[in-house]
Amino acid sequence: MAGRVTRHKHLKLDQRKIDFAKRYFGVASEQEAIDRALGLLMQEHRIASKLKPLQGLLRGDDRAWPYR
Repeated sequence: MAGRVTRHKHLKLDQRKIDFAKRYFGVASEQEAIDRALGLLMQEHRIASKLKPLQGLLRGDDRAWPYR
């Protein structure tokens, strides 16, 4: 990435999901939990896109793509 851009957002989010993310990542702030969750989602997307050329080539690969 060329650089990080930070913007202020006012969102209505499910507090249970935020609390879960805070516990999962072991962070105290909601902002850090949301940032890490979004980063994890981006990382998963990058991995899935890199694996896409292998779709159907791996032995035992009978699950629907993308893996969920």
